[in-house]
Amino acid sequence: MIVFIGYLASAFLAVSLLMSNAFKFRWYNLAGQIAFIVYGYFINSMPVVIANAILMVINIYQIIQLYKSKEAFDVIPVKESEPLAERFIERNKEEILEYFPQFEINRTSGFAIIVFRDMTAANIFIADVSEDGNATVRLNYTIPKYRDYKVGKFLFELEKDFLIRNGLKKITYKNLTHAGHIRFINSLGFSKGDDSGNYFKILN
Repeated sequence: MIVFIGYLASAFLAVSLLMSNAFKFRWYNLAGQIAFIVYGYFINSMPVVIANAILMVINIYQIIQLYKSKEAFDVIPVKESEPLAERFIERNKEEILEYFPQFEINRTSGFAIIVFRDMTAANIFIADVSEDGNATVRLNYTIPKYRDYKVGKFLFELEKDFLIRNGLKKITYKNLTHAGHIRFINSLGFSKGDDSGNYFKILN
């Protein structure tokens, strides 16, 4: 059992190094440090306990700072055919197709925006909008570094008036299959439609 705790601690630290998201990196790292403290206690190794206790305090401080940090978000309307949008899509195309396997650039799309986070292009959102305001999402992709749900909350909650002013009344996903994206939209209050893989959120 003691050996298992040591292996578990090492596994948490190893996984943390694979995380591109700062929040996930800190939380996995913290879990590893806690496990190492427990491991050090059981093997009666105070240097292991003390070293990881110090690192744990530093990690907790950094996590608090991450949650307290105030970032600047901006929404920039674009067209899919614009160089900025094309470059963003091309750079992330392989992973985009994991989330939206049917996606192709449509040079006459109705609604497309890029969300900037501290002046970094963090997300691209593309939808076809019907006359009654139903926006069928063709692409909603956030780069790994910013997958802490802040972009989604900004766009669908804090900035929903911007969407409404641009004629969007309802956001609809069709045939959604990626488990990670389903967890994301569930966290933002989307409801499951009648058909499997369909989700929607009414903006009001």
